Amino acid sequence: MTIQTVPASLAAAATIPRNAAWITWLRRVLHAAESRRHLAEMDRRMLSDIGISRAEALEEAARAPWDLTARRR
Repeated sequence: MTIQTVPASLAAAATIPRNAAWITWLRRVLHAAESRRHLAEMDRRMLSDIGISRAEALEEAARAPWDLTARRR
């Protein structure tokens, strides 16, 4: 009799419920909403520290939370 081992990544995947992808997406959406809210609350000094203008910050903050695509410059 031979013993076969299962890679850890496959063993972990077997224990993840089917809706885990949905939960991961929801977490990303909630994080995006929170990040965009913080961005909208930053003052000009803080925005200049990260290299964006007030207009860019407000534009980013106005995006829908589920819009997770990268912003084009």
